[in-house]
Amino acid sequence: MDILVADDHPLFRGGVRNLLLTTEDLRVVGEASTGEEAIALASSLQPDLILMDIRMPGCNGIEATRLILEKHPHMQILILTMFKDDQSVFTAMRAGARGYVLKDADEAELIQSIRLVGSGGAVFGSNIASRMIHYFSNPTPVEPLLDASLSELTKREREILERIAEGDSNAKIASRLQLSTKTVANYVSTILNKLQVVDRNEAGRLVKKRRDGDPLDLT
Repeated sequence: MDILVADDHPLFRGGVRNLLLTTEDLRVVGEASTGEEAIALASSLQPDLILMDIRMPGCNGIEATRLILEKHPHMQILILTMFKDDQSVFTAMRAGARGYVLKDADEAELIQSIRLVGSGGAVFGSNIASRMIHYFSNPTPVEPLLDASLSELTKREREILERIAEGDSNAKIASRLQLSTKTVANYVSTILNKLQVVDRNEAGRLVKKRRDGDPLDLT
C-alpha cells in the first residue's frame, strides 16, 4: 500500500516512515509539510492512503482532505492528529476522512488503523471511539460550541469572516481591507482551521446562523 504522510513536523514524519519500514506491505511514497503540498502530491503520486494532520501551515488538513477527495474519491484518508475535540472529529468525517487516530496511539494501533482504512474500512482510535460514545449519549448543545469557536478569532479574522459570509472572494476582501490576496488566503485558512469547518461556505453559514441570534462582536 502506497502512503503519503502530511504533517508539518519533520521528526514526526520521519518516525512514521521508520515505523512503516518495519512492515512489508506499507510504503511511504511521499511527504508533505503543508495542505497545499498534500494536495499536489496526492495528484502526482496517487497514493492509496494519506495520513493527514489537521493543523498545518496554509491550507489545513480538513480542507485538504475535502479538496483531495473531490478530485480523487478513490483515495483513503486517515486523520492522524493531537486534536481530540468532538468538532474536529465530526468535521473531518464530513470532509470524507475514513478514520481518526491520535498521535499518541501505540505503533500496533496505528499500523492496524492504516491497514483497515486502506482496505476500505473506517476506524476511530480507542480514545476517539469512547468520546463519540459519550457525545451521543450526552449530546452537547451546538450553540456553546459555536460561541467558543468564534471567540478564538481575532478582530481581523472576524472582519474577514463577515466578508466571507457576504460571499466576497479573496480578491475582493483584499481590495476592501487593503491586504494582499495571499495574506487574505492565509487568514481564510486560519479561520477555517479555528472554526473546524470544511470550507468557506460552511463558515459563512455559521455567521448567518449567529446573525439569527446575535451579530458577531468585532470590537
